[in-house]
Amino acid sequence: MRPEVQAFVAAGPLPDWDASEEEIDRRVDQLEAITAPVTREEAKALVTCFGPDDCYGVAGTLLHLIETGPNPVLTADPGPEANEWHQRLYARAVNGGLIPEANPGEP
Repeated sequence: MRPEVQAFVAAGPLPDWDASEEEIDRRVDQLEAITAPVTREEAKALVTCFGPDDCYGVAGTLLHLIETGPNPVLTADPGPEANEWHQRLYARAVNGGLIPEANPGEP
């Protein structure tokens, strides 16, 4: 895994809207240091970095970076309690025909 991906992942999930401008800028700089495409290993690590909200659009940028790697990253429905970004990644893989949609009530 490239050092810039390791640094981003080590910093933890993206902050929420209440974070300082400096913290958000720091995370944006870290994210922008990662060049696309990402590897499967990097994509799987990056998927753990979504925070509680969209972090002023930074989460969308992270989603698009993850999708530059081998898809799909999430192959099982993360469920209704999952982070909205995990649900989006799964739904986009289903809608893109990369994986079949699970039937309700099935794992």
